[in-house]
Amino acid sequence: MLNANSGEEGLRLLFAHRPDMVLLDVVMPRMDGWQTCSRIRDISDIPIIMLTAHEKAEEDVVRGLDCGADEYLMKPVGSRELVARVRAVMRRAELPSSQEEGRGITFSDDFLTVDIAEREVMVNGERVRLTPIEFRLLALLMQNAGHILTHKQLLERVWGWEYIDDLDYVRIYIWHLRQKIEPDPTQPRYIITEPGVGYYFRKAN
Repeated sequence: MLNANSGEEGLRLLFAHRPDMVLLDVVMPRMDGWQTCSRIRDISDIPIIMLTAHEKAEEDVVRGLDCGADEYLMKPVGSRELVARVRAVMRRAELPSSQEEGRGITFSDDFLTVDIAEREVMVNGERVRLTPIEFRLLALLMQNAGHILTHKQLLERVWGWEYIDDLDYVRIYIWHLRQKIEPDPTQPRYIITEPGVGYYFRKAN
């Protein structure tokens, strides 16, 4: 395991050693965790877990998603929980890629175009960047278009069984995904909520 005392040092180690994942503290000198996460995500899809001593407010989680983090934990975190979350993140990274799982699955209308095999999402003619988790979530919904997936099904298949009680994860990620792909996130056209049950991707007419 490699340790870095700053964001700049962490980036140097990332380039030099190509680790399997990054455990990133929000509070660091000069370049904080948010900035470091964004820099990493510009060049790599490596799994990133962010640690923060701040209250795990929803706004902080969304900020972590904006930066491209895969996981967000509040300190102090127990060693057993941390190990379980690290294992879950690593297991997700080893799953078949969304391109392989969704080969041939595409969607296109006058606003949104998604090609899972090419990992390409276009909104209003402009390419939109999704984090690895956001893309896996969208791909799973598309692969099951027209069928409702429960919160626990989404958690288990996107995040791993360790997360099946973290229902807020699904809600926050769906909200964030809608901000990126929906014409009006308050009136979703594509990702539809089934109250009290889960979500589904609306089939093309």
